[in-house]
Amino acid sequence: MTDRSTFPDPTYRDTVLAPLFEGVKAHYAQDMGQLNRAHLVMLAETGILSASDAADLARTLTAIEADIDIPSLTYTGEHEDYFFLIEAELRARLGDLGGALHTARSRNDMDHTLFKLALRRRAGALMADLLELTDALLAKARAEQATLIVAYTHGQPAQPSTFGHYLAAVVEGLLRDAQRLQLAIDGLDHCPMGAAAITTSGFPIDRDRVAQLLGFRGPLLNSYGCIAAVDYVTGLYSAIKLIFVHLGRVIQDLQFWSAFEVGQLYVPNALVQISSIMPQKRNPVPIEHMRHLASVTAGRCDMVVNTMHNTPFTDMNDSEGEVQQAGYAAFDSGSRVLRLLAAMLPACQIRADRVRATTDAACITITELADTLVRDEGLSFRQAHEIAAKTAKTVIADTAPLSTGYDAMCRAFAAETGRETALSQAAFEDAVAPETFIARRDRPGGPAPSALQDAFAIYATQLSALRDVEAARAARFEAAAADLSSSFSALVET
Repeated sequence: MTDRSTFPDPTYRDTVLAPLFEGVKAHYAQDMGQLNRAHLVMLAETGILSASDAADLARTLTAIEADIDIPSLTYTGEHEDYFFLIEAELRARLGDLGGALHTARSRNDMDHTLFKLALRRRAGALMADLLELTDALLAKARAEQATLIVAYTHGQPAQPSTFGHYLAAVVEGLLRDAQRLQLAIDGLDHCPMGAAAITTSGFPIDRDRVAQLLGFRGPLLNSYGCIAAVDYVTGLYSAIKLIFVHLGRVIQDLQFWSAFEVGQLYVPNALVQISSIMPQKRNPVPIEHMRHLASVTAGRCDMVVNTMHNTPFTDMNDSEGEVQQAGYAAFDSGSRVLRLLAAMLPACQIRADRVRATTDAACITITELADTLVRDEGLSFRQAHEIAAKTAKTVIADTAPLSTGYDAMCRAFAAETGRETALSQAAFEDAVAPETFIARRDRPGGPAPSALQDAFAIYATQLSALRDVEAARAARFEAAAADLSSSFSALVET
């Protein structure tokens, strides 16, 4: 039977090839130009191509880049993809020599190199946003280190802490997330070029040189893995997902704290929207936007990782253009969360009156009363806990603050121990004051000023180290770009 059809089938063209072509225009065309230049420089330096042939190719590539208006290109099916369009232009202008640029390479190693270049640019920008947020929250934590808050567990008032202590916990988590992201970015830092289809090449290529010209640390070693392994994708998106899973919990706290019934957090008017019908409403809807964008970002990361599940360990489209491009939306939504949170949280304030009211109503300093009885009265903690519990029960029933519960404590003490307490009323009132509670928790990691200052110094050092790594990476990219530019210009001028 004779097959009289011609490639591409119109439906395949419109549903697969044309969208992929648009994706290349949007995301990879500029990087492909750099990749072509780096590969050509290597072919010339190794003698695989003669100096004159390399010069002709270099000059023609430059002319093609100047002549083609990439945004205006429309996919017609005449050429399978953007790569073949460029090669067709080279051959139209140079004849058979136009095909020489593809010596010792494949679309396979080119694609994964382009994907890494696109990801490292986006990942670097996301890291910059993450570090800016961390820096902003560290500054806010320093400013609020003495600002009392109610710390909640299981949705209920638990103990006093400070806003600075809470934010320090967020900062510490962000630093761990940043370290994970940095390790994942390191997974982008080795170049697949030279793997060709999957087994390298019979030509004496210099893989290190191409990697250097494109700003990589070096080549990714195993050529099969260059094409088949996708851990640079799954590792990166997994690290990104964790950032927004973790931040989503903090964002939910902001929603809870700013609720009317809690009222611990005041969101300034610039970040509050009004109701169209209820004039009394103050709706801190940026919190909701951050919450849903964090969830969307985590979901987009899952989409990428899950697409790789149960795929063959070889070259396959499941890890290539369509899914790579779809994943870029995670960087966009994630960046929006980080930038909005960096603007919002430092602008918020703690309402001291609501903190004091909840502190009094919920007896959240009662743990320190029990601790004081252990230290000063020589009781076991279980005895002290029982006395404190009875004291709290009495004052809560009387809707009175704990500071007024000295008589109730004395009665509970006598009932539990059979003797009178030696704790004076002044000592009792000092023990149940939130300021005392904070000051006495000066162990490493606690909310007391000395403990927080020590923690802040550690966080600042870690943040600086993260920034240094990213600055060194950026400097390497800049040096590579300069090297590629001068090396390619030397070819053109040969």
